[in-house]
Amino acid sequence: MGRSGVASGAGIVRKRLRSKVPLTGAEASSDLHRVLVVEDEEAVAEGLRLLLEQEYEVAVAPTGRRALDMILGSPPFDAVLCDLMMPGMSGIDLFSAVKAAAPGMEERLVFMTGGAFTPEAEAFLDEISNARVEKPFDFASVDHLLRLAATGKSRPG
Repeated sequence: MGRSGVASGAGIVRKRLRSKVPLTGAEASSDLHRVLVVEDEEAVAEGLRLLLEQEYEVAVAPTGRRALDMILGSPPFDAVLCDLMMPGMSGIDLFSAVKAAAPGMEERLVFMTGGAFTPEAEAFLDEISNARVEKPFDFASVDHLLRLAATGKSRPG
């Protein structure tokens, strides 16, 4: 565990997203992007908040349902870092609800996975093009993916 309380280690990005391209222009903007962290484990959520607030304006939602309310409220979030597997409304359910209520915003979700997948979760991740990181991850990986999502460039290609 790092001093932030978030497990650290080699960041593993399941889908490569222009990771070799340096950030320029809007991607490297010093303006604070608004990021929502959706995580049901309080210690992980708090650790992410402490880590990310150095570079972003951060809000935290402990449930998918609360995240949906916050996403549909205003002002809008530039990116959403979302745990995939949560009780109640999962990251999968949140993705579907956001896609239905605010089309296009679902593309700004970056998923965190712990490696334990249900067949439904694995099929979901295979179907979408959203970025994802596997826990444990490092800040550089998360930061890069959030900046890409915030600038609308989270999709490969």
